[in-house]
Amino acid sequence: MMSMGAVDEEDRLDRAQAQWVLRRAAAMLAPYRREVRRAVALVVVSTGAVLAGPYLLKVGIDRGIRPGDEAVLNLAVAAYVVVAVVAYLATRAQVLLVSLAGEGFLRDLRTRVFDHLLRLSMPFYDREKAGVVVSRMTSDVDSLQELVQQGLLQLVSSLLLIVASIVVLAIVSWQLLLWCLLPVPFVVWASIKFQRDSNAAYLTVRDRIGLTLSSLQEGISGVRVIQAYGRESVEIDRFARRNRSLYRAHMRSVFVQAWYLPVIEGAALVCTAIVVWQGGRLVADGTVEVGTVAFFVLALSNLFEPMNQLSQLFNTVQSSGAALKKLFELLDTPVDLVERPDAVALPGRGDLVVEGLGFAYAGGDPVLHDVDLALPEGQKLALVGPTGAGKSTLAKLMARLYDPTEGRVCFAGIDLRDAEVRSLRTRITVVPQEGYLFAGSILDNVRIGRPEATDAEVRAALASLDLLERFEALPEGLASEVHERGSRLSAGERQLVSLARAALADPAVLVLDEATSSLDPGTEVLVERALERLMAGRSVIVIAHRLSTAERADRVGVVADGGLVELGTHAELVARGGRYASLYRTWVGGLASA
Repeated sequence: MMSMGAVDEEDRLDRAQAQWVLRRAAAMLAPYRREVRRAVALVVVSTGAVLAGPYLLKVGIDRGIRPGDEAVLNLAVAAYVVVAVVAYLATRAQVLLVSLAGEGFLRDLRTRVFDHLLRLSMPFYDREKAGVVVSRMTSDVDSLQELVQQGLLQLVSSLLLIVASIVVLAIVSWQLLLWCLLPVPFVVWASIKFQRDSNAAYLTVRDRIGLTLSSLQEGISGVRVIQAYGRESVEIDRFARRNRSLYRAHMRSVFVQAWYLPVIEGAALVCTAIVVWQGGRLVADGTVEVGTVAFFVLALSNLFEPMNQLSQLFNTVQSSGAALKKLFELLDTPVDLVERPDAVALPGRGDLVVEGLGFAYAGGDPVLHDVDLALPEGQKLALVGPTGAGKSTLAKLMARLYDPTEGRVCFAGIDLRDAEVRSLRTRITVVPQEGYLFAGSILDNVRIGRPEATDAEVRAALASLDLLERFEALPEGLASEVHERGSRLSAGERQLVSLARAALADPAVLVLDEATSSLDPGTEVLVERALERLMAGRSVIVIAHRLSTAERADRVGVVADGGLVELGTHAELVARGGRYASLYRTWVGGLASA
């Protein structure tokens, strides 16, 4: 069976990288050393049993059948049965031990990677594509799965069997072994060629699979547009072309295998013929016994079959090494927002102050510069400005989802970089524009705001926003399952659960990405009412997409050209006749013409 774990040229590991990956993997395998040692010992036992079978046959022929010694023959047969049982038990036990260690290693690796991914902050996710991050936990771990389940055991046992077979064959009859080694150079050359050709074939297959799946996903996702514009035949033709390309790539990999496997089988047959031919002559000369020839005929499979298995494992080992390298590099990615050793807890209330703030995304031009801003306790600040001006970035910096490249953000006089992360997230809570819910009950999703909260506290949080009766009226009440991403609830209900989550956290500062901008008017009223209750008595930073939100704020900050260009009340800024006044006139004009 051919492996699909080929690797790109840039993923190939040099000697130094391979050693680094092996050292890291060995360190992670430390908890499973006992299982690994036992598995290796059992590999030695099973290898010895595999070689002992043909040797017992040799003894039975030379010491039992030819001299007519029935006792020796019976002893050889009994020993053969015992060896077969030992081989079976050893192989079964080693598979279980390797699986125990390997699957435990993968379980620990998945947990460590997921834990690290959740600790990595927003700058990492700005740099990396979501698909690449997900592939670390899917395709890369799948590559390792194949090696763990069968490849690793096969690799060790094949190498050991080849070495042991050559040693034993040399001990039994070095003359016959020399004749057997005649086809080996050709087999080695064929194996090298197979590795090269098969890797190229597998790379092509993997590329074609990606194109075919992309076409399939695009067709299913866009089926409404396809049917609306009658493009069924066009999309079917495009998919058929890619499917044919995938078929040809698969057939190419089959041809590579069809060429190589007969080479190994042919080499084994040639060696067998040589052994029978030369062995017969040596028997006639009295140099070797008949049992020795029989031993060689049976033992030759232990020489060539492992060679075939090692060639087949080449791509799996390469792919697994590349996958491990990527996963270890991900684990080594530094966390951008680290908690300092001497971090302090933030007080319950205080002013939020921005001083000389500047920010640039990694490798990019400055997005914000020289921003100074104070948000007194209990005030509501609306940030407005054109798309891409930096208002969302400023709000995220004020919540320490990013660290500024210049200046600082302080709460109650404490730099947010000096604050305990748990304390920071308790004092400053971000409510995104779309309420994201996790699979589970409504109760579970609200409790995310404060995991240690009791059911009574969750109910109190819902009641504080006048939402308790609404959700208790559902068939299963607060125990109602929302399913993945809250698919059982409407967009408005999801947002209400998100607001209740923030109410349970009871923060001093709320950062809102206007929570009603994408809702229908009926639902918007409900969410607005819950928002008013949630914002009461708290400092609020709201990213305003509509100027009606800015009108109700205590102060409005206009973000444009990478800076805070205007700051004041709604009335002051309209009277000033600057950027905000221009935006307001345009907005009012749009409402009048609607």
